Amino acid sequence: MTLRERRLREQAQRHRLILTTAREMAEAEGWDHVTTRRLADRIEYSQPVLYQHFKNKDAIVHAVALEGFAELAAALRAARLGAAEPRGALDAVARAYVDFAERGPVLYQAMLTLDPGGDDAPEDTPRGTSGDTPAPLADVLAEIGLAVAPLAAGRDGALLAEVLWSAWHGLAVLTGGRRLRPGLTGRRLAALTEVLLGPAAQPA
Repeated sequence: MTLRERRLREQAQRHRLILTTAREMAEAEGWDHVTTRRLADRIEYSQPVLYQHFKNKDAIVHAVALEGFAELAAALRAARLGAAEPRGALDAVARAYVDFAERGPVLYQAMLTLDPGGDDAPEDTPRGTSGDTPAPLADVLAEIGLAVAPLAAGRDGALLAEVLWSAWHGLAVLTGGRRLRPGLTGRRLAALTEVLLGPAAQPA
């Protein structure tokens, strides 16, 4: 291994350590308690070394969010491909989405509440085909779209996917905040699907 290869490997290991430690700290104490100073102390690096990888806390949160979107896309893909028929696939994707948010509320918060995205995102953030959506988020939307498409019945599948995503997100947040009656998530997801894709929702 050359010196350059060794340095690149060490750099990648530091990058990974920073993100892993940030997630662990957030899971234990919440994102408000994750600061660059505390993070540097925890991983026993100086703040200047940390800033070689991330310019500030927002950049760290954004990187964690991108990881979360990649993990969510993988979970949705597995759910979709594991179903035998289209309606079952959409139901499985819906359940996988809210289960993901429930299992990792701090990660989900980084993804869809704290992540600055947009102009505050690092310049090297991988982008989707539209140019303004990070590629991992585009993959999540694509998975939802693939689950919706067979049931769209001539309607705008992309629009239906966006509406379903919005509804799932709202359900996940309200459930996580204990604003809804417990034990009814499955029924709520089924009702959402019926309202958006059932015969009564089709235009005349």
